[in-house]
Amino acid sequence: MNTVVGTGSLVRLVLRRERIQLPVWILVITGIVAATASSFAQLYPTVQSRQEFAATIVNNPSVLALSGPAQGLDTIGGMTEWKYGAVACVLVGLMAVFMTVRHTRADEETGRHELLGSGVVGRHAKLTATLIVVFGAGVVYALLIGLALTAQGLPAAGSFAMGLGIGGCVWFFSAVTAVAVQVSSSSRAANGTGGIVIGAAYLLRAAGDSAAEDGPRWLSWLSPIGWSQQMRPFAGERFWVLALYGAISVVLLGIGYALVGRRDIGAGMLPERPGRPAGRFGTFGLAWRLQRGILIGWAFGIVVMAGALGGISQSLKSILDSSPQVAQALQQIGGQQSIVDSFMAAILDVIALAVSVYAIQATLRLRAEETASRAEPVLAGSVARLRWAASHLAFALLGSAFLLAVAGAAIGLAVGLSQGDVGGQLPRLLGAAMVQVPAVWVLAGIATALFGLLPRLTSLAWAALVVFLLLGQLGSLFQLSQWALDISPFTHLPKLPGGTFTATPLVWLVVVTVALTAAGLVGFRRRDVG
Repeated sequence: MNTVVGTGSLVRLVLRRERIQLPVWILVITGIVAATASSFAQLYPTVQSRQEFAATIVNNPSVLALSGPAQGLDTIGGMTEWKYGAVACVLVGLMAVFMTVRHTRADEETGRHELLGSGVVGRHAKLTATLIVVFGAGVVYALLIGLALTAQGLPAAGSFAMGLGIGGCVWFFSAVTAVAVQVSSSSRAANGTGGIVIGAAYLLRAAGDSAAEDGPRWLSWLSPIGWSQQMRPFAGERFWVLALYGAISVVLLGIGYALVGRRDIGAGMLPERPGRPAGRFGTFGLAWRLQRGILIGWAFGIVVMAGALGGISQSLKSILDSSPQVAQALQQIGGQQSIVDSFMAAILDVIALAVSVYAIQATLRLRAEETASRAEPVLAGSVARLRWAASHLAFALLGSAFLLAVAGAAIGLAVGLSQGDVGGQLPRLLGAAMVQVPAVWVLAGIATALFGLLPRLTSLAWAALVVFLLLGQLGSLFQLSQWALDISPFTHLPKLPGGTFTATPLVWLVVVTVALTAAGLVGFRRRDVG
């Protein structure tokens, strides 16, 4: 049988299942790009005002690390690419990962794939159909973003270069996920792998973009997010960079297709090891077995991040030492330490958002166990519902706190070693990281409430995370009212290190988490399983 027979029918099935989510993803991200350009046109209407803005950030490594290289900032298009290009790449990357996993590995776990495969469907048809839709979404992003920016009077070359860079990230991360779903032992692990790749790509780009002239700027070329910005939209476009997306994606897809025929449906190339003949520690031991892999993977990824951040910290110190003008300006606004503190506070905000992904994943493991019919046999015995749910929530709450502690300790150690002050930096940055815990817990609480009260709408937890991300990144740009910014729990956190610690907002965030979690548990106790 032809290994791709039935692909056309499966493409229509994927499009039907994505008829709501995919258009929302595309319209929201494209709309924000267009709105960002319109906002910059109103805030900086003249070339002089844009040049003055560029002068304030061109030597600020913390800003460059968060947003990207300062190129073409005397144009509205260049400012739009600088402000939103990296964020858009992260968002479309998440979309590509989730969609690819949902229609491949997740369908295997729920039995849909096997049901479809019993008909006239080739072995590679499901993966091919999924990739056609996801890659098509990348093309749509490129066209719509290009047209939206061109319609505002921006140069067509730069507009479509920005669109193609964002679309290229869709292709790359979908190709990465095509390999991950073959290697990983579960859909959850595949999603985790894709998320780790996106996080690593963002940090590599941040390390390269914020490096000094003689620093490791080549790191940006190791990141697909960096490739999008290296196309230089509105700053002398380099369309040849797009070939990197095509070449690497083709290699990854070749690996993915080769692995499809080498594994059984429902199993990964790296299968999970068999458990003990008799379980230990009851439901907590079961939850540990199910959650430990992703927790260890996240911890390893965060430790790797710290190495890059240590290098960035050293580049900050080098810039301060080599630029008397920057050092003098910083002395006027709070001393040389202020820029390092603001950079570390911003990085910890990003890491907290990343850890929120883990918190939601760990919480929604409850729903995954339920829909896969693995929860019902457990609950049919003497195991109480609340005890079973609490065993997984312990990993969502305590696990996220552990990851933030690892982040703070690792970053503190890296920064301390680079500055020769481990004893001073380690406790400061560890405390700054732990301040983020209550905000992350709110997202776990939202996921718990949805699981217990609206189990079919648990994906709204991811929507909440995206909303909080956009409020943090673009809220000030769009000059949103304070009440709108206050929707995000991360808005209420003390800006540490460097800021003033206040315990009151942290207490309230914990109270909100307790209320949401309690509501979810009560709902789960009263509803039917499944």
